[in-house]
Amino acid sequence: MPNANEDTPTALSQVQQRAVSELLRVAPVADDLARRFQEAGFSLALVGGSVRDALLGRLGNDLDFTTDARPEDVLKIMRPWADAVWEVGIAFGTVGAQKQGYQIEVTTYRSEAYDRSSRKPEVSYGDSIEEDLVRRDFTVNAMALALPEKKFIDPHGGLEDLAARVLRTPGTPEESFSDDPLRMMRAARFAAQLDFEVAPEVVTAMKDMAERIQIVSAERIRDELNKLILSAHPRKGLTLLVDTGLADRVLPELPALRLESDEHHRHKDVYEHTLIVLEQAIALEGEDGPDLTLRLAALLHDIGKPRTRRFEKDGRVSFHHHEVVGAKMAKKRLTALKYSNELVKDVSRLVELHLRFHGYGTGEWTDSAVRRYVRDAGPLLDRLHKLTRSDCTTRNKRKAAALSRAYDGLEQRIAQLQEQEELDAIRPDLDGNQIMEILSVKPGPVVGRAYKHMLELRLEYGPMEHDAAVAALKEWWAEQG
Repeated sequence: MPNANEDTPTALSQVQQRAVSELLRVAPVADDLARRFQEAGFSLALVGGSVRDALLGRLGNDLDFTTDARPEDVLKIMRPWADAVWEVGIAFGTVGAQKQGYQIEVTTYRSEAYDRSSRKPEVSYGDSIEEDLVRRDFTVNAMALALPEKKFIDPHGGLEDLAARVLRTPGTPEESFSDDPLRMMRAARFAAQLDFEVAPEVVTAMKDMAERIQIVSAERIRDELNKLILSAHPRKGLTLLVDTGLADRVLPELPALRLESDEHHRHKDVYEHTLIVLEQAIALEGEDGPDLTLRLAALLHDIGKPRTRRFEKDGRVSFHHHEVVGAKMAKKRLTALKYSNELVKDVSRLVELHLRFHGYGTGEWTDSAVRRYVRDAGPLLDRLHKLTRSDCTTRNKRKAAALSRAYDGLEQRIAQLQEQEELDAIRPDLDGNQIMEILSVKPGPVVGRAYKHMLELRLEYGPMEHDAAVAALKEWWAEQG
């Protein structure tokens, strides 16, 4: 690394000091691997995000390297050295490995570009590290450290951009985004992850070229969106997606929340409310860390409002059943983005349930209402607690405090009933086999109806003694004729 001299800004000096500390930690593994490449007649350099993160003092155990060796040569060098090797990315010139707890990827110098109709990059190998770096997305990711000699390579001013916390492209942004339109999504993602500003010319290119994102596969868009949403500052990235028009193509339900305010301001800004709810949900995650399901539910919880907005005769604005409409919209959008069936189901269910608490008003909850709330939430109960609390964005402190107290009360009631009844696993007091034996019936629809009736009794009145449950079942059976 270059030494900071008297003319070097303090920010650069601090960046370099952090890098030295980080690189000393990984040096034994990195230098050992570099010597093996050198002995085989090849070059090796730490590159991209690894160099950036080292300079930021946040280098983890994922190390990215680049080399002039072709993938088959990389395999020959890595196999006898690494604890494990995998070839999942070899079609794109990448060989993965594990060594002493480090996750390592070695990629052959390359360039990649899209044609106008392709959804997958075309990979061709290069012969110099300079050629490799110029193809990278941003200058802060276009730095390298040649090993083992520790020569710092920064042809595009990435170090200065890192110190200034700005995202620029090595060449023109138009060329960069034409090569890979997903880089426009990455600009928003890195802004959110690193809390960097995006250079004005990059923002302009994102606006001008937003429609190009449509040639990128849904899976790649989804993965970038996940990284953005799970970042430390998702509002920053989401706002950039909306302002540049990219969100109109990848998540149109979000910009649609910017409802036109009527002259009397009869409803709050749903878009701004949504971003606040997301931030408040993040604040409630605690030690469990980033929760993609919760964050997506917070982001999508009100997307049904534009379709259900009505101006009532008394001057109010209503959004009747927006949670039901929103749940269907969330399912459709997340499915289109190729999310897993489980995540689609969980997020849409949270969207559907997010108003349930308010449906009970401010009155005392009955035991049966509490049981139904827990039953309907199922394993999502903890997330529903967080989403419901996050959904309060009123500036009226008295109203906010009242809602918080009311939800505190509900959680206390749930805890009490759980202790009494093992509420998490609510089942009827008689199972299907017992129902068939008592009623002398064979498996079929009647058993399902009887089971549902006994479950309703369980929810309404709590646990029953066995004899009482049998009597209740027989009474129901007699009523069936």
